[in-house]
Amino acid sequence: MSAPFAGQDEAPDAAVSEVPSSLGPMTDLVTGADGIRRCAWAGTDAEYQRYHDEEWGTALHGDRRLFEKMSLEGFQAGLAWITILRKRPRFREVFHDFDPAVVAAFGPDDVERLMQDAGIIRNRAKIEAVIGNAGLVEGMADGELDALMWSLAPVAHTPPRTFADVPAVTAESTALSKELRRRGFRFVGPTTMYALMQSAGMVDDHVAGCWRAEA
Repeated sequence: MSAPFAGQDEAPDAAVSEVPSSLGPMTDLVTGADGIRRCAWAGTDAEYQRYHDEEWGTALHGDRRLFEKMSLEGFQAGLAWITILRKRPRFREVFHDFDPAVVAAFGPDDVERLMQDAGIIRNRAKIEAVIGNAGLVEGMADGELDALMWSLAPVAHTPPRTFADVPAVTAESTALSKELRRRGFRFVGPTTMYALMQSAGMVDDHVAGCWRAEA
């Protein structure tokens, strides 16, 4: 699940799906010690299983939470999602729970402080993009980011039979990426935005046989 270079204003928009791309048709599902069948990418890691069960594919609303999701998906580019998930508490701490008004006011000293923090991903371009994106969200009307993102969610979506059926990019994620870029947002390539759509419940990509797909 990867895509070619997504734009000159960001790093390559590749290998950013929260779902490992190595999963094949024989490993679409795994049965945990609790007897529950899950998408195989959840594995046996307790935090990953919790994320799969409670968050991934669950409808997410609210400007702040969607701004956080956008930011973390951008930080993930080129990395495994479990890396971001384990660092998420620290991300929330240093970015003040992703309050756009607070983050938008960050200056050069804050960037340097974050670049020294081993608890997050120390990538200057991504840090500066989050700060710039926060300013754009702060300039939007209340609820506007939520409405924009959900307006571009697919009207109909067929849950996949296997992970081989899961796309890396769709027309809707491309449209969302294009609109966000038009507004000045960065690190919002079409593959990154499809990963956001998956995790924020705009699409349901739990595979057939997973308890979440059956719920």
